[in-house]
Amino acid sequence: MVLVQSSKISLPSSSTPTNSFLFEPNSHSLALMHSDSSVSVFPSLSFPSLSSLPNKPQPTLVPSPSSSSSFILLQQDSTNLNNPSVLFLTAGPYKGGSQILFRLFLLQKDRVFSKVNAVCNQKGLDFDAKLGVLMDVNHGVSLKIVGSVNFFVMYSVSSRKVWVFSLKLIGNGDVVKLMRCAVIECCVPVWSISASFGFLILGEHNGVRVFNLRQLVKGNSKKIKSSNSDLVIVKPESKGLKLPNGMIGSDHRSVSATCNGLLDEKIDKHYISVKEKYVKCRQDSDDGGAFVAFKSKDAVGLKSPVKAVSIQALFPKKLIILDSSGDLHILSLPNPVGALNVRFQMMHLPHSMKVQKLAILPDVSSKIQTIWISDRLHTVHMMMASEMDDEVNKNDGDENQEKLMQISVNQSIFAGEKIQDLVALGANGILILGEGNIYAYAMP
Repeated sequence: MVLVQSSKISLPSSSTPTNSFLFEPNSHSLALMHSDSSVSVFPSLSFPSLSSLPNKPQPTLVPSPSSSSSFILLQQDSTNLNNPSVLFLTAGPYKGGSQILFRLFLLQKDRVFSKVNAVCNQKGLDFDAKLGVLMDVNHGVSLKIVGSVNFFVMYSVSSRKVWVFSLKLIGNGDVVKLMRCAVIECCVPVWSISASFGFLILGEHNGVRVFNLRQLVKGNSKKIKSSNSDLVIVKPESKGLKLPNGMIGSDHRSVSATCNGLLDEKIDKHYISVKEKYVKCRQDSDDGGAFVAFKSKDAVGLKSPVKAVSIQALFPKKLIILDSSGDLHILSLPNPVGALNVRFQMMHLPHSMKVQKLAILPDVSSKIQTIWISDRLHTVHMMMASEMDDEVNKNDGDENQEKLMQISVNQSIFAGEKIQDLVALGANGILILGEGNIYAYAMP
């Protein structure tokens, strides 16, 4: 029998119950989402020793309503790769849902999340110093946002659209530049989103759809549609002033603020701003993403199609996907990133539990990864995934792809409370949200 260290975490927060939480591993920040749609954000936590500290950290309170939220790493340049800035972003309704409100909180040097000013000069985006960034889009019944490095992706159920935004710190690092880079018009529902390894992955029925994220951001695809006045997609070889993302400016005096997060900061009275463009495409168009179906016989044989409800990074170019029937799948992405015309590999992952919750804290430098899975009752399994040498990648056979990974169940945790949510703290640690209480578990 292996003993597991367990600690109950007591955090000062809203008196309303916590429904779910997010963990940001670089800064050890934790966000608690409450039942009244407010959020408490804690920076620089230490688990499990936090439970014994006399002075608990005070949270930044984000008042309701917040429909969705995410941590985002802001990488200014290649000199601070190991020390990115951490931004916490929430999205919610404003003016009865006729607009979407983005609220931005930057982790400061004194380890406190505080509101940060934003700059946005695209049509339909405005910054209000008291509120945040307002987007002229109907909020609808539900939003989902997912953060990545310098980017975040938002899906609106009612609008049936996916937006890709870039974020960049400007000035002295105390102002955020927010830009809309791309919008995807959806013709089928999206159940989950991931932005990993240069790809945008949308979870759909019976599989996932994969987009080249960098191509969307840079805008270097051919023209697809131009119904909006501020929408133009051009080829990078077009004549005129060439901007870094392939857009065209008509004024040689212009300063560019482009959708790939690059900013020419030569502010001068002789300089004016180019009207920014963004890419637009359909979810199922030939110029859009590639659909990759699940391989599970159980998933294919069900009367109603299964949904890809969670997508998380596992290894470089490999993601793990949870479907609504409780099965797990491994998606292998092509290399190089731009190769969407190659055959994707989807592998069904055998396991005994019908999974309802999945948590991973990826370490891209390691060939051994910890996967935490739960049935959302009282059980959590700790699985170890080992990535094999991929010399057989040149052979596209599924049987060879299965040799690239070994999965084994190492430990199990039985919680005293029914499990609502879980987040990975590391290779041997996990945070579990029970019925109103938070517990940290550490494996030997």
